[in-house]
Amino acid sequence: MTDEVDPRLAQCAEVIGHSFTDTDLIYQALVHRSWQAENDEPFSNERLEFLGDAVLGWAVADIAFHRLADLPEGKLTDLRRSVVNMHALSDIARTIGLGEFILLGKGEDAAGGRDKSSILADALEALIGAVYLDGGAQKAFAVVERLLASSIESAIPNLEAFDSKTRLQELCARLGLGAPAYNTEGVGPDHERVFTAYAIVNGKNIGEGTGRTKKAAEQVAAHIAFESLADDA
Repeated sequence: MTDEVDPRLAQCAEVIGHSFTDTDLIYQALVHRSWQAENDEPFSNERLEFLGDAVLGWAVADIAFHRLADLPEGKLTDLRRSVVNMHALSDIARTIGLGEFILLGKGEDAAGGRDKSSILADALEALIGAVYLDGGAQKAFAVVERLLASSIESAIPNLEAFDSKTRLQELCARLGLGAPAYNTEGVGPDHERVFTAYAIVNGKNIGEGTGRTKKAAEQVAAHIAFESLADDA
């Protein structure tokens, strides 16, 4: 780590709201592979990005679960998907000015890499991974909540746009498969009944989901069916 990047690290730490005990972690989180190649670094931020992606999904799930007690499983999944994706994360990165802190090779920098959505989203995830390693889950969750609070609040009124059953129906229509159908069954006493739903498309069961309510189970089944069809489309 060179002296000239030290002020950049301190500014970035201030922006995300975490004081690093191990400054090597924030440095690594900002090292793009193009910088690694040009400066003979032993690492890039890709491993931290992998970790940060998992921590981010965990944190958003935890926040949504505790804040939105009445939201069924399918909607919780849709909420997480709506805020944990490249476009949403890159927008947050732009808002906090993350691009200016990323360490890029000269060629990538000249090509506009500081505003590339993939680079911005990856760096944000890597920073969250670095915070997790430096301060643990509680510190990482605090950073996620601070950075994503506005996105989560904005996504809640629009959850219908991410409704899994609606998305599956629209995809089936585009593929000429006809409307999906659902077979749902419940087992157990009324106070702890569990429902299992099957999403039927073109006469075939392509998604199975469980939930505490019929609606929740169908949403999970629809999500699985959607992913299956989308992969094959």
